[in-house]
Amino acid sequence: MKITEFSPMVVSPNADEIIKLFEDLGFEKEHAKEGIEDRITSVTMTNENDFTMTIANSDHLKTDLLMIRMNVDNFDEAYKTLIEHGFVNPRGDQITETPTSKSTLLYSPSGFGINITEHIKK
Repeated sequence: MKITEFSPMVVSPNADEIIKLFEDLGFEKEHAKEGIEDRITSVTMTNENDFTMTIANSDHLKTDLLMIRMNVDNFDEAYKTLIEHGFVNPRGDQITETPTSKSTLLYSPSGFGINITEHIKK
């Protein structure tokens, strides 16, 4: 398995405010993906030093979640490796699949989150 991206990610009920904050800090929207599970939009932003930040909306959260976003070239291998290291999927075995990606959030035994994603190229 190869890691192709590794950066912070915030999931928030106030995503628009956070996006505006990062724009004011010099980040620009690079990519947006809408309709994840029919309700989530994710925006990836980059600054002049190629630092990347992803912000996603989630209306069902009361507070923000900060996690690591880790894009990989083999979702199944990454998932298996993290599970073997004690990570858990808070949604059981549920995985989010779209026409262009496969992803899920996993929590470490100590509580930090990693959102693993494999982008599917057509």
